[in-house]
Amino acid sequence: MMNYMCITGGAGGLGKAFAVECASRGWNVFLVDINSDALERITEGLINTYGISAAYEVCDLTSEISRARLYSAIREKGYIFRGLINVAGIDYEGTFLENSKEHIRTIVRLNIEANLEMTHEIMKFRNKSEVFRIINVASMAAFYPIPVKATYAASKRFLLNFSLALREELSASGVTVTTLCPGGMPTNPLVIKCIEAQGFMGRITTSNVGYVASRTIDHALKGKAVYIPGYANRVLRFLGRCVPQTAIARTLLTRWREAYKKSHGTLTMEVLL
Repeated sequence: MMNYMCITGGAGGLGKAFAVECASRGWNVFLVDINSDALERITEGLINTYGISAAYEVCDLTSEISRARLYSAIREKGYIFRGLINVAGIDYEGTFLENSKEHIRTIVRLNIEANLEMTHEIMKFRNKSEVFRIINVASMAAFYPIPVKATYAASKRFLLNFSLALREELSASGVTVTTLCPGGMPTNPLVIKCIEAQGFMGRITTSNVGYVASRTIDHALKGKAVYIPGYANRVLRFLGRCVPQTAIARTLLTRWREAYKKSHGTLTMEVLL
């Protein structure tokens, strides 16, 4: 029986890093993303480089109809999975009121709805003869109320709590759930610009995507509940437990204001309030 590791957001920076890491371990991969051209290039490269079986399906994970087509394709082609890595996620810059209703809906649909539904459906196609590994990509933002990223941070908090609860539900059925909570990762030019705008704090909380993917899988294989990459991030998480959430929110607002000014120029009062 040929098993696959299913990876959502497989054409993005972290998703691709997970795909490469899985392939380097001799695992077959099944990638899901909306970017068809990138998926084709990545799967072809993985097959040629690592000699594994790699397949993909194009899917808009924010669309219920597109997700239904994905599950039908999986059923028809008879894919069996050894695990699921939910990487796909999105955020939009700006305050809550500055963001459009569609932006807010998209964050919730992709970061929460698609993640939960994919987990629910892919479990139907698991290989029950071995341990099934689920990795959900949350964020350091899951631990804090973050002004200017309020919806995103809340969505990641939801994902963290969901993953911890699901882990206990499935602990006796041969399933592990590991939540990845990274800081910044240089996955695209915009993210790199935002990291640089945060100065020293941005640099010390940033991790290489290849390293993150490798260490996350190591933690998942050990059945760990949560993995926070980087010593600085783990220290910040420890210190954050000792500070009131209101004080953290106020401090983070000041930090984001300064970072936004550096990367985008002068803020208007509408953006600040």
